[in-house]
Amino acid sequence: MTAPHRASLRLAGFVPFRLNRLAAEVSHHLSAIYRGRFALEIPEWRVMATVGQDHGCTAQYVADSTRMHKTRVSRAIAQLRARGLIARAASARDGREMQLRLTRAGRRLYAQLVPLVLARERGLMHGMSAAERRGLLRGLERLEEFLGLRDPH
Repeated sequence: MTAPHRASLRLAGFVPFRLNRLAAEVSHHLSAIYRGRFALEIPEWRVMATVGQDHGCTAQYVADSTRMHKTRVSRAIAQLRARGLIARAASARDGREMQLRLTRAGRRLYAQLVPLVLARERGLMHGMSAAERRGLLRGLERLEEFLGLRDPH
């Protein structure tokens, strides 16, 4: 009688591990732009990017769309408010709900930063053919659909 075959895992080939490692490296690669030039940390950048693209939203929306813990979002908002880059105001729809908006200084920083990060994204994708880029984007969409991640826009 032979022993039952034991499943083994080669972590370096395990897709969830590879996605996580790749996401961390891409985030680090991108952070060189906003950390060095604009003194923003990753959570602060994510808040700025979310609020800036939506021209205002709630902290809960930021947490939901970025998948950051509420505590990290709150700390990032506090840092951005202290720097005068973001402001909070009561929502016209629900006075208990606080809307986040970029201040004038925040909009200026956002306008400087966005072209830089988009150029960095193009650089990351440059090593792939057009077909590979389309395939990557389709694959990401399928994974997001499977996991129930909806693009909030």
